[in-house]
Amino acid sequence: MSFISILKQADIFYELSNTQLEMVASICSEVIYQQGDGIFEENTPGSQLYVIAEGEVEIIVNPASIGSSNAKAYTIATLRRGQSFGEVSMVDEGLRSAGARCGAPNTKLLVIPRDKLMLLCDTYHHLGYRIMKNLAADLAMKIRHTDLQVRDQLTWSPRH
Repeated sequence: MSFISILKQADIFYELSNTQLEMVASICSEVIYQQGDGIFEENTPGSQLYVIAEGEVEIIVNPASIGSSNAKAYTIATLRRGQSFGEVSMVDEGLRSAGARCGAPNTKLLVIPRDKLMLLCDTYHHLGYRIMKNLAADLAMKIRHTDLQVRDQLTWSPRH
């Protein structure tokens, strides 16, 4: 499967022309992970965006990383082909808000370096506008999903 056909499946590249997709594909690389492999850790610097070409990725948070006595990591989302992750650090260059770990054997990811993507966006404003618009919509959807999870926890968790 070509990088362009994978990028076409990702919501953050929605409505990009073939030429624009070719430009993004030119800065991508592919990496393969095995089930259980860590992709990145929570609270670490991030400079890459990932798009899942095959397999699945678990997004995890660890309350122990913020000093909680509960050391159990939680899977807050399982992502599959065409979905992206790592986009929060693309926006603010801050620390990763969650970790990511491979959830299936032979998971193939496209890796997009932040600096190269930002250079494309700065050079080709229409491309940059579309990507940032799509990125904002994708992040909004993920925030809404997380809000629902928090509400479920607050509503259905036993009170101590």
